[in-house]
Amino acid sequence: MKKASPSAIASTAILCFLFWLMITGQIVSIFKGEASAQVLIAGAVVSILAGLFSARFFIHEKAFFLWDPKRFASLIVYCCWTFPRELVKANIDVAKRALDPDLPVNPGIVKVPANVKGSYAQAMLADSITLTPGTITMDITEEDDKTYYYIHWIDVATQEPEEAGEAIKGTLEAGVRKIWED
Repeated sequence: MKKASPSAIASTAILCFLFWLMITGQIVSIFKGEASAQVLIAGAVVSILAGLFSARFFIHEKAFFLWDPKRFASLIVYCCWTFPRELVKANIDVAKRALDPDLPVNPGIVKVPANVKGSYAQAMLADSITLTPGTITMDITEEDDKTYYYIHWIDVATQEPEEAGEAIKGTLEAGVRKIWED
């Protein structure tokens, strides 16, 4: 089994620690000067252990790839604006379909082209599509140097791949490309 580099462990530990700070609410406490030393130390220890045990699964090439300010800013925008906006739109659409029996529900599987390169970008786009209600990414294939997603869609409005892709992906694909591609 491949061993993780020290930089991969450090990068994973830093990311885990940032998530720890967010979910425990310590980020606000740090800015107020009221952070709990015990919580910070516990978070650091857990984050380092998580980095030691999981870095080899997460980091495959450049350990600090996402720490580039432009990429990191794109990740923050994606997580705080792009994805939540698409999530709200999808939730409203599915809620309308659940509450109004006259709205069409025409489930089916569509083949959608995607213009993302690399396994991290493909996985992030697939996960984002699956996390929005009404769609599930079933498979990712590469044919003739193009990437295609097979997606189960709650209401197949069109079988045309490009149109279906625009309806399903919305702004998610562009956001993912800003994060993962040069």
